Amino acid sequence: MTYPGGGPDGTTPFPHQRSEYDSSPGFAVPGYGAPQADPTQYQYGAGPIPEQPLVVIGDITCTQNFVITPSGTCPISGTQWTVTDMSVSTERMSQTGLVLAIVGFFMVCFLSMLFLLMKERSTTGYIQVTVRGAGGFLHVTNIPAFSPVAMGDVSGRVNYARTLAAMA
Repeated sequence: MTYPGGGPDGTTPFPHQRSEYDSSPGFAVPGYGAPQADPTQYQYGAGPIPEQPLVVIGDITCTQNFVITPSGTCPISGTQWTVTDMSVSTERMSQTGLVLAIVGFFMVCFLSMLFLLMKERSTTGYIQVTVRGAGGFLHVTNIPAFSPVAMGDVSGRVNYARTLAAMA
């Protein structure tokens, strides 16, 4: 995964920035007597993210100025966002209610029939989020929907990303 950096296309990762409290391999924590190695030979990995992530939608991360995805990084200004609900919610009679109604029929006749009113709701499927950016940038992610409120949550996140794109 790349972060916004100093390259010509904004995707070159930042180099590791040394700190006096850095305890990664090759660096010693001050005051503990560990040998101080030359930090220039340990320049691996990406440095800290220069901007705070503001919203995460599946595997899409949005900052103030960038959209970061596994497909790459692009500026957030001018991006187009699409949300498609591909989930299905079903309601059926509960198995527990059926068993309780049959067992209770022999004890409390008509009152046990109220157990047949018990319903079981389930939601399956995905919510698809597509982001398109300048230069042919395209990324699609599918977010599993386990409840009917998942669509509202994802829609709210995408609307916030649209707001960030409009403000950039």
